This record gives sequence, structure tokens and C-alpha cells, in this order.
Amino acid sequence: MQANQMYALSLEQTADLISSVGHKRTVIAQGHMGTGKTSGIKAMLKERHPDHVYVEFDCTNKDIQDLSVPKFMKAAEDMISDYVEFVPNAELGAHLGQKVIINFDEFLKAPQPVQKGVRRIMLERMVNSIALPEGSIIYGTSNLGSEGLGDILPAHQRNAIISVTTRKPTPEEYIEWGLNNGMNHTMLGWVNETRSVMQTFEEVKDPDENPYIFHPKQQRKAFFTCRSGEIASDILNARDGMDDVTLTSALMGAIGDRGAMDLMAFVKLSDQLPTQDSIKADPRTAKVPDSASAVCMVVFRALGSIEADWLDKWMDYLVRLDKEAQGMFANGVRSEKYAKRSMVMKNAKFTKWAADNNYMFAADKK
Repeated sequence: MQANQMYALSLEQTADLISSVGHKRTVIAQGHMGTGKTSGIKAMLKERHPDHVYVEFDCTNKDIQDLSVPKFMKAAEDMISDYVEFVPNAELGAHLGQKVIINFDEFLKAPQPVQKGVRRIMLERMVNSIALPEGSIIYGTSNLGSEGLGDILPAHQRNAIISVTTRKPTPEEYIEWGLNNGMNHTMLGWVNETRSVMQTFEEVKDPDENPYIFHPKQQRKAFFTCRSGEIASDILNARDGMDDVTLTSALMGAIGDRGAMDLMAFVKLSDQLPTQDSIKADPRTAKVPDSASAVCMVVFRALGSIEADWLDKWMDYLVRLDKEAQGMFANGVRSEKYAKRSMVMKNAKFTKWAADNNYMFAADKK
């Protein structure tokens, strides 16, 4: 494994770095396509710096004239002629007089004139003659050069920035994010079972070894990424308006043929789950699925949709599942990023369950 892969950063670690040095030095985060570099880092930085104005400057559809335009100025006082002054694009936010966070998105794909044009902004925090307010943060995001998408930068320009590699999320990180963002429980269950969808192509020498992901050695019209997985989740959430042929075709267009076919098997399995209404009505008689995969989906569905008014009913149902499934629910709840953590952990039945099953958390005390 190469050093840059060994020391690849999570999105949160990347946001930590940008928050720490971004007011003075420019970080370019390079990572696999569709892993949330743009949206994930943006959300974290906006949360950490609420007093900044966030600017996303898409470099792929810009040219040099999109950075600034000339403004004609009349001679004044002792000037001997009229002159031209360059006025920055409002999209950069320099005219606001407020601290900004500027992300030069897909910076390494930008035309060379644009890369050169933003150099002063990255090095000096100057937009033409306007100094950005103290504390303004500049960074960039782009794909890995090894993906073959044209992400390149001359050596002398690269030497003036901090280039880091961001890694793909682990299956656990992706599932945790999905639970907090309304992702379909069938999709999350499939990811949990099909963990190879989170592999990188660097880990797979022969693309045929992993038919789900992007690989530069093999052209695939569609494949699984964190982004296309979310698209597939949206399709599943809207499946009531589609027959199986339409649903399968849409999933093939999102995550590829093999991924869609395998995911559809989970869809069929999901149809056999107990309904949430049956759990709410009588948790002691609601169906308990036979397969571990189906049980996993029931737990993910509960984590994503649980509310205080039926949490007691869910706890009555949970104890009918095997200990591994109970532990999966508890570990999901105990995650600091779980949106409903406080609500569940204050529930009397959950508290009692946790006390009765304290052995399951022994590893946390070491």
C-alpha cells in the first residue's frame, strides 16, 4: 500500500485540517468520485464556521473571464488618463466584506487559465485588489489523478498548496450517515451485506474481482459510489409507483447491472419483513424474520424511523431478536452522530435493556 493511501483522511479529518490551516494555507482534497468530498466537507465546515459565507466555485464550467471583468474608470485628480480596473465575480463573495469559505470545486480539472487565475486567491487570500477578511478559508476538492479524469496540476503550483487524499467511507460510516439522512433500509442492509461496494479500485487489481465499483481498467456505464447509492436509495423510496421491471432498470442506471440485480434480491427479501404497523400494534406477536439479512434490515429500518411514541413497542419487539441484532441496534444508538441518540438513551426500557446486557459493552471499558 502506498503512503498516500495509508494516510488517507476521512471527510471529518479533512474538514479538521481545512478548519485548522485554511485561513492561511490552501488544502486540496483529492478523493474517489462520489464519496461526498464536496457536499460532506461543505456541511461540516458550515456547521463549524456559521459566521462565514460559504462559496462553492465550480471550476469545471469556468473560464478566466468568469473570475473578473474589466470596469472602465475615469481619471481623477492628478491621474493623466482613464483606466480599467478588474472587478471580481460576485460568485466569489469578495465584495461582501464578510469572512468567506471558498471551495474551488474540481480545481484540478479547471482549465489552466483558471488554475493560474485563482493562484493569488489561494496563496495570498486576495481577489484582485480586494483582501479577503481575516479568517476567510480557501480550499479545493477534486478527484484522484489515478481515476483518469484529467485531475492534474503543474509541479510548481502543487508545491504551493497542501494536497491530501481523502478516503472512501467505511461501510459503517456510510450506514451511519444513511440512517441520519433518510436512506432506504433495504439499501443499507445490502451495503452491510455487500461490503465490497466500499472497496477502492486500488485494492482490486483485476476489475472482474469486484463488479460493483468504478475501475479505470474497465469501462462501466454505471457503478456503485456513495453518491449513486444514495440515488438508488431515492429510487427504492419511490418504488410504489413502479413495477419490478421499471425498478430494476432504474437501479441498473444508478449502480450498474450487477449491483441492481443483487439489490433486487434484497428488495424481494425486504417485502417479507414485518410491517412497522404490526410491531406497533403487537410487538410480541409481530413476525420475526428467518434470515439474518432480513433481521438486519428490520433493525436499520427502526434506527432510521424510530419515534418516541412507539419506542417502548420497539423495545418489546427487539428482545425477541437474537443478541447480535440487539447489539446492532444498541451500537447504532450509541454512535455520537446518531440523530435520535438522546431520545432513545433516555427511554426507560432501553436503559433497562442496556443494564441487563452490560456485558455487550465490556470492550468500551478497556
